[in-house]
This record gives sequence, C-alpha cells and structure tokens, in this order.
Amino acid sequence: MTVLKILASLQSPGWTFERRASEVDRMTSEARHYRIGDVTVTKIPEAELASFSLATLLPGFRTDALNECPDGIAPRSGSSGMENIVLSVHTWLVKTPEHTILIDTGIGNGKNRRSASMFHQLDTPFLDRLGAEGVEPEAVDYVLLTHLHADHVGWNTRLDEDGVWVPTFPNATYMFSAVEQRYGAGLHHEDGRAEAVRSAVNMGTPVRTPTRGTYLDSVVPILEAGRDELIKVDGREVLEGISFVPTPGHSIDHAAIVLRSKGEEALFGGDVLHHPVEIYQPEVASMFCEFPTESRGSRLILLDRAAETGATYFSSHFSDSSAGRITRKGSSYGWEFA
Repeated sequence: MTVLKILASLQSPGWTFERRASEVDRMTSEARHYRIGDVTVTKIPEAELASFSLATLLPGFRTDALNECPDGIAPRSGSSGMENIVLSVHTWLVKTPEHTILIDTGIGNGKNRRSASMFHQLDTPFLDRLGAEGVEPEAVDYVLLTHLHADHVGWNTRLDEDGVWVPTFPNATYMFSAVEQRYGAGLHHEDGRAEAVRSAVNMGTPVRTPTRGTYLDSVVPILEAGRDELIKVDGREVLEGISFVPTPGHSIDHAAIVLRSKGEEALFGGDVLHHPVEIYQPEVASMFCEFPTESRGSRLILLDRAAETGATYFSSHFSDSSAGRITRKGSSYGWEFA
C-alpha cells in the first residue's frame, strides 16, 4: 500500500498520522449505497488517519473492554490490540426524491491548519470522488453540519481564481447551529462573546477550543455569501424527514442528524463517537471533546436511541464502511458493521 505520511504532533509527542491514499481510492471505487426508505446514502471518503494509539484518542480507556468487542472490529478499525487505530474522514451524500444533500464536508484542500498539521494544506480529489457519484458542486441543494470543527466544515469553501475563499457548493443552503456560529464568532474575535454563549447554554469551561482559522475560512464566507440558514438544535424538522437532535459536549451545540423515510431511520452521529470501541466504554471521552462531561451524557442518549429505534448509524470517523447498527446487550451496547 502506498502511504503518504503526514507527521504531526498534536497534544501527544510522537503521534503520527498517515493519509492512506490508495486505501481511500479503493473505497471510492467500491462505494456502497445504503437505502433508508426512499433515500440513498453514500460515503464520499476524503482521507484516513492512522498509526496512533487508542490510549491517545481515548484517555483513560480500559483495555479490558476490548474483550467485549467482536473479532471483526479490530481488523476493520486498527491492529488487534488497538495499538494503532484508523479513523476515516468523509462526507455522507444523501439523495432524497427532492434534494441532494451533504452531511458534513471534511477537511478541505489548501486550508491553513498549522496547529493541527494532519489537516494542513491537503490536496485530495474529494470533488472528483463526489463527481464520480454524479454530483457536481452546483447540484448540491443543502449542506447540513453537525458542528463547526475543522474536519467537518473544510469543503464548505474553496479558493477561487483570485485566492478568495468562496462557497464550494454555490447553490446550496448551509444549515448549522446558531449557537455554534455565535460561539465560533466569539472565539474568533476574542471579545468575550464566547464566554457569554457558554453561560447562556449552561456549558462550563472547555478543555480545548476549535482549531484556529476554521471559522474565518470555512464559515465566514458562507455567511457573507448569504448561503447560511442558522437553526435552533431542538429536534424539530428542518427539512422533510430530517431533524437536528441535541448532542452537546464534543462541541458547544453539537447535533446528531436524524433522517426518516418510509418508516426507516438513519442516525448521523457526528463526533459523539469517534471509534467503535467507545460503544463498549461510553463513559470515556475522546481527546477531541471540548466539554467531556457533557459529551458522556450525549453519548449515552445517542446509544440508547440508536439501539431502541434500530436506526442505521452513519459515523463520521469509523473506518471501513463507517456505517452499521448499535445493539443493546443488557445494560451495555454493541456494534455491527454494515
């Protein structure tokens, strides 16, 4: 396998990331389509991040919990002992009878991300992969964002011929949390508004904040172009059969996105979960969560909902198919890849 290494040091010395180009291209050529009633869902991969440890991703994770994981999880998510794990970065393409929708937009090309160098100045054929599914940027009707972190909003924008960030999907309405927008603006301007937003939504002091520069190059151009629709994350439908469900903690107003069609349900979990092993020890928060305590509560709520409804779960960072089902096993939960 051809491996393009992106060396990075983020929070932990020696943490190495790899962008596994040939594996991503293989997955693209074998794209799987999922049916949820009248809706088709397709994974559009951007990159894979590999060669870092479970202990780094999930500080405090008890390795004995791995004994509960089915044998099939490890080869599809990392090495047998999870010394090295694999995360995927991708977008979900959703085609309803009426609309073409993207859920989250990945890292993006040419973004200045020196503080998170595995995302810095990427150059991937993401739009070509989207085009291979018959979708050009102009054909996208809606972009739905679970939250405003760097690896979920990057392809919101692209550089035009004058070197200006402009909406990648010029005809799309970008829907995302009004709270996330206000918080991002406050952090960007460093004027005290971020603290006011946290207070208003009863969130404490974060252990980390979003990657610097993300709001300016991937959110502001959407606002300036008037392509945004800022919403309240409260579970109400924003489009027919689609709602944003509150799952705060990973970010200040993180949302899971629920899609219903013909009695079937899909659950796009964003970053409530990063890796399948979290399902077996949901009380442990990832190092990427801004508000770890709140993220634990949201994780349990999401797991319960997914198991209760039998929804197909579409993850943001699980590798392999990135989709499957969350099952209940007594007081605990399990995972089955689709």
